[in-house]
Amino acid sequence: ATGRSGRVDPSIPYKAWWRNLSMVQTILYLCWCLILIMTPSFGFAPRGAGTAGKRYNRSGSLRADSTDSEKEVAHKIMFNQHVRKRQSMQYRIIAAEACEEMAREMEEAYPDRFTYHPTKWDKFPDGTDSIEIGGFTPYNLISGENVLFLASFHNNDVTLSQFQVIICLLQSFVESLTVVLPYYPVGTMERVTKEGTVATAATYAHMFSSLPSCGRPTRLMVYDLHTLQNRFYLHGNAVASLQTAIPLLKQRMKNSNIDCVAFPDDGAAKRFAALFNDMDLEIIVCGKTRGEGEERTVVIQDGDANGRHIVIVDDLVQTGGTLYESGKTLKAAGAASVNAYVSHAVFPKASWKRFNKGGDRACFDTFWVTNSIPTVTNELPVEDGVFEVLDLMELIIDDLDHYSSA
Repeated sequence: ATGRSGRVDPSIPYKAWWRNLSMVQTILYLCWCLILIMTPSFGFAPRGAGTAGKRYNRSGSLRADSTDSEKEVAHKIMFNQHVRKRQSMQYRIIAAEACEEMAREMEEAYPDRFTYHPTKWDKFPDGTDSIEIGGFTPYNLISGENVLFLASFHNNDVTLSQFQVIICLLQSFVESLTVVLPYYPVGTMERVTKEGTVATAATYAHMFSSLPSCGRPTRLMVYDLHTLQNRFYLHGNAVASLQTAIPLLKQRMKNSNIDCVAFPDDGAAKRFAALFNDMDLEIIVCGKTRGEGEERTVVIQDGDANGRHIVIVDDLVQTGGTLYESGKTLKAAGAASVNAYVSHAVFPKASWKRFNKGGDRACFDTFWVTNSIPTVTNELPVEDGVFEVLDLMELIIDDLDHYSSA
C-alpha cells in the first residue's frame, strides 16, 4: 500500500482491489468478462458467429454437419476478415530510380498505408555504387517495419545496385520484405541447348534464393512471367508470387467494341485463354507453319476472324515480328479491327517506332502495354500514336492484399 507521496508505506496494510468490491459489483464484473469472451469481435469466436452461431462449435471452427451454403457464407466471412487484415498493413517504400514516380503516387493515393523514403542512387568516381537508402537518418524508420521494394531490372548495372539494397534491407531487422519486380527480364533464358551457355534465369534465382533471411521468406511479386516453371527455380529465402496484368486489359475491353481475343501461338492460348472465360468472346489461336526452306508463315489454327474486333494477347514483345505477322493474318481473314496487348514492352533499340503511325509494322489500331518497364514506356508517344500505357499501381496494391490476381 502507498501513502500520499505515492511511495510504498509499510505501515498501511495491503488490501487487494477486488476485496473492496461488493457482492453485486463482483457479479456484474464477472458477467462483463463473460460477455467479452463470447463476443465474436473480441477474438474468442469467429466474426459472423453472432448472426450464424450454429455454424460453429466451441473451438470456433465450422461444425461438421454444416450445409454447403453455410460453409460458403462462413468462408466468405473468413476471407473478408483476412482481406481487412491485409488492407490494414502499412509499408515503408524503397524504390529503384526508375520506379520513384510510382512510389510517390502510392504514397499520395494511400498516405495511411504507404510511406515513401527516397534513396540516393549515386556513383563514386571509379564507377562503383554510392547508395544511401532512405528512412535510416536522422531516425531509423525502417527496422521492424514491413518494407515494399519497387524494382526494375532493365539492365545489369541497376540490377546489381538493387540487389545490394535488398541485402542491406534484409540485414536491417525489417519485419518483412516484398520485392515488386513486374518484369522478370531473364524469364526467356531458362534453357541451355549449347554447353557453356549461361541460363540467366537460374543464376538470378540463385541470387534471390541466397538472400539473407529476415525471419520469413522474401516475397517476389512478378507479373506474367514468360516461363511459369521459373517460379520453382527459387528456393530457401525467396518465394515467387505470380501475378497477371490481364485484369487491366479486361477493364479496357469492357469500354470498347472488342468481341474477340487472339493468341499468336498455342502457348499463349493455354496460358491466358482461361482468364477470359467470364467474357462472351470469340477465341482465335494462331500458329506458325513451315514453308519452303526456313520460311515460316503465321496462320489461323482455330477460330473465325471475319468481321471481328480483335485484340492479340501475349506476355511480352521484343522486336514484335510474330505479333505483326499475326495482325496481318487476322486482317487478311476479314477482321474489322486488330489491336494488340502485351504486359511487358521490352522493345530493344526503340523497336516500338516500327509499330507507331508511319512505321513499317503499323497494323494495330491500339497497342496496349503496362508500365512494367518504365524506362521504355516513358518514351512511348501516347498522345499522338497507337500506344496506351496501363498503370500497374492499383493492381499491385490489390495484389499485395490478395496475393494473386489470376
